[in-house]
Amino acid sequence: MPPVYQPTPELEVSTGIFRTKIEGLLYIQYKKFLDERGFFSDITGLKILEKVIGHRPEVKQINLAYSYTNVVRGLHAEGWNKLTTVMFGKGMSVLVDIRPNSPSFKQVEYFLFAPEDEDETQVGLYVPMGVANSIAVLKGPLLYHYAVDAFYDERNPAGDKALSLFDPTLNIQWPIEKDQMIFSERDRDSATLEELLAVH
Repeated sequence: MPPVYQPTPELEVSTGIFRTKIEGLLYIQYKKFLDERGFFSDITGLKILEKVIGHRPEVKQINLAYSYTNVVRGLHAEGWNKLTTVMFGKGMSVLVDIRPNSPSFKQVEYFLFAPEDEDETQVGLYVPMGVANSIAVLKGPLLYHYAVDAFYDERNPAGDKALSLFDPTLNIQWPIEKDQMIFSERDRDSATLEELLAVH
């Protein structure tokens, strides 16, 4: 298992929001209100997030991806910023900074999502534009929820990039063996970071 991100007090930049090794990528703990019926949680936290990033994200589209064990979706960067979380199932999100001018360019971070009903917090990520995102399903079915600040048909398509899961320069430590992965044709044929940068 690769080194998984752990939030610590020194990384907390506002209540429940933590910085990561990737510039602008934030780890968020949403408070859950538990009782005998189950729980309630606000999984946007937009007012608190606004204090950290300097503006309040405008959620325009909310997407769900339902996936089975060993499915890997990614690595994708699109022309929008997004808030992600896993509603149920167990998975690992691997994120890569593919912004050439970023101080954390080529940095890789690993996040484990395994929500349980009794957890006191719901965990999510704020993923800025230009950071490639993925989800690898360790125990399915898994429901992946992401809210974005642009409509799909109105996003900036120049920001859409599919990065190879197996880029040799990044040497990503996937928690699923390659021959067991289930992924799309697009992800099978996606470009290395070097190839993506050569095009742009």
